[in-house]
Amino acid sequence: MVLNGKTILISGVGPGLGGSCAAAALRDGANVIATARNLERLEAAMAELDPSGGRTLAIGADIMDCGAVTAAVDAGVAKFGALDGVVNVAAYDAIIGTLLDTDDETFRSVLEVNVFGTTNLVRACVPALRVNGGGSIVIIGSQSAHKPNPVPQGPYGPSKAALIAVARDLANDLGPDGIRVNTVVPTWMWGPNVELYCKWQASERGVEPADIKAEIESGMALREMPTDADVAESVIFFLSDRSRMVTGQRIIVNAGEYFDT
Repeated sequence: MVLNGKTILISGVGPGLGGSCAAAALRDGANVIATARNLERLEAAMAELDPSGGRTLAIGADIMDCGAVTAAVDAGVAKFGALDGVVNVAAYDAIIGTLLDTDDETFRSVLEVNVFGTTNLVRACVPALRVNGGGSIVIIGSQSAHKPNPVPQGPYGPSKAALIAVARDLANDLGPDGIRVNTVVPTWMWGPNVELYCKWQASERGVEPADIKAEIESGMALREMPTDADVAESVIFFLSDRSRMVTGQRIIVNAGEYFDT
C-alpha cells in the first residue's frame, strides 16, 4: 500500500496503460481522479474498478483544455482533500507514416497534444501540488524517442523526445517546491493497441497473431513483452515515497530490447 492516503490524477484513462495505472494506484491505496475525453467509457471503467465510487472521481477533460483540467483538480481536491501526484498518459499516437509524408495539420496536432498538452496538464496541477507541500509528476514517454520505431509514426517519436527536455526543465523548476518530475519510457506494451497491431500484421502476412508477438519478443533480452500492467508498476514507484529523492530521471521498461548507456 505504498500510495495509501494519496490522491493521484491520471489523464488518458482507458482500456490500455491509463486504466492499468488507475488499477495499480487503487490497489496500492490511492484515491484516483481519472480524466479522459470519452466520459462514458471512463465512467464505465471506474465503476468496474471502484463500484462504490468512494475512491475514484471520473471527469471528462482534454489535456489541451487547461480550464477543464483545473476543474478536475478542484473537484478532486474537494472530494479527497489534496492532490499528491499526477500521471500523464494521454497522447496522440494514432498515426501511421513517416515525417516526410505526414500532413501539416497532423504534424502540428501531434506536437501540440504531446508536448503542449503534457505541459498544460502540469500547469493546471502545480498549484494544488504546491498547496500540498509537494508531490510527484510522472510523464509517459516512449522508446521511439530513443531509437527508430519499426512502425513509422511520423512526429510521434520527436514529440516524445521533446518531453525528455520538458521533464528535465520541469524537474529543475519545480524541485524547490518539493515536486518531483520523472518519466516512464515503455517499449511495445501487450495490451489492446498492440493486440490490434498483431492481428493486423498477421492478416497482412498470412500468419497467426502469436507469430507477430513472438517476432517482436525475439528482440528482447527477456523474450517477453511488457504488459500495460508492468509499465504501470514503474509509474507507481515514481508516485510513491520510495522514490522521494529521485527527480529528472527516467525508467525504460523494455524487457532489454536495447540497453541505455
